[in-house]
Amino acid sequence: MPAPERLPAPGVNTTGEREELLAKGELTVVGRISGASNAVLLCTAAYGGASADCVYKPVKGERPLWDFPDGNLARREVAAYLVSEATGWGLVPPTVLRDGPYGEGMVQQWIESEASDASGASGTSEGADASGDAVGSPGSDGLLALVEGVEAGEGWKPVAFADIGEGRTALLVHADDPRLRRLAVLDAVINNGDRKGGHLLSAPDGRLYGIDHGVTFHVEDKLRTLLWGWAGEPLTDEAREVLTGLERQLAAGAPLATRLAELITPAELAAVRARVAHLRRTGVHPEPSGQWPAIPWPPV
Repeated sequence: MPAPERLPAPGVNTTGEREELLAKGELTVVGRISGASNAVLLCTAAYGGASADCVYKPVKGERPLWDFPDGNLARREVAAYLVSEATGWGLVPPTVLRDGPYGEGMVQQWIESEASDASGASGTSEGADASGDAVGSPGSDGLLALVEGVEAGEGWKPVAFADIGEGRTALLVHADDPRLRRLAVLDAVINNGDRKGGHLLSAPDGRLYGIDHGVTFHVEDKLRTLLWGWAGEPLTDEAREVLTGLERQLAAGAPLATRLAELITPAELAAVRARVAHLRRTGVHPEPSGQWPAIPWPPV
């Protein structure tokens, strides 16, 4: 029997085909991804003569969160994918909810990253261009850097000063990249409480993906991110247009709203609608509220 054909990189096959493979494919566990606070399993999914690597996060392997008592991480991950698809930006890899070897869980397409090592760290010369000397790199394929000085430099956006030990501080910066800016808008919509550097993946085809969206959709402001560089700045025309379309898709009875209602609570769905309306009304990127740590820990 011939070996299943491995699917090409994202963008070659349709999203529907990739979703079908993840939803219907036979899952074979290859190993466990270490370093995660919850169970994360690397698998292969095989269906209809094709196969692909994927990540399987069973609900049984989740640690309960005191401030997220409703639902589970897996369903919020799927909800984040659906909202991402509704924007048209495709910022989250194809993600489905299904039964697997260890029960219900989310299954997401594995994305090969351009990171230079297993931790996702990627040394960047761009950091030196930002303001003199790069003193370290939080990774994420050159999208983030730590630099000396008080100015981010051309092409970079300042986030915050970080203690790097021995009484020294460095400025954490992220690239002034339209892909990151779209992701910052998505995070504001889904109320992402954990946008770390390690959750940013640059694929070889140039696309940017965000992963790990289990801590999202809270009814209270929980936005914690490394992407504060545009805080208070006007949204792009593209973002405003996307938010207008998203508001229509979130209306009661619309397909997106119906699917989200199966994954998050009514209060959480109402909060999504309120956040979209607020972003449209203000027309600016949100700023830290001051009532919640603005940057996740650890940041990478």
